[in-house]
Amino acid sequence: MSHSLLSPPSTSFKSNERYFIRVSEQLPSLEECSQFVSDASCGAIATFAGTTRDNFQGKKVTQLSYEGYVPMAEKELRGICDDACEKFSGIHKIAAVHILGDCPVGFPSVILACSSPHRRESIHCVEYLIDALKARVPIWKRECYEGDNGSVWKENIEWKEGRQERVMIKDEGSKVT
Repeated sequence: MSHSLLSPPSTSFKSNERYFIRVSEQLPSLEECSQFVSDASCGAIATFAGTTRDNFQGKKVTQLSYEGYVPMAEKELRGICDDACEKFSGIHKIAAVHILGDCPVGFPSVILACSSPHRRESIHCVEYLIDALKARVPIWKRECYEGDNGSVWKENIEWKEGRQERVMIKDEGSKVT
């Protein structure tokens, strides 16, 4: 079974862009994301690739399937990138991409990369990005199992915690993010 989840190399990256954000059925490669954030003024590039595991609580996982509304998901990703740049002042560029559709075992569903002059900012930024993505971006995951074990829609614990924060903000009459 052949899967082309990774898109072919692209020349669409513009050097003056600070973020590369994509939510789609094909992801750029980890190498492409690293190339996008690479800059001669930066001595660090930190990356994260979340891949599909082959098991969960004794069940054999065959794939994950993701659904989401692209404009809203990309808007939220952009907001997370803005927040990360405010929080970690040394961040130069960020790539944040997430797959929609089926993602078989061993393939990446999310790739994050960022660059900064020094390692600490990039490492902390990537950790912040994945935690914020799971808590705030409206992408839903269905875990599919081998045989008659069916599938289950999964809720990220971060999303649940984020939902509680969003409700509290709304109740206080502030802007909901």
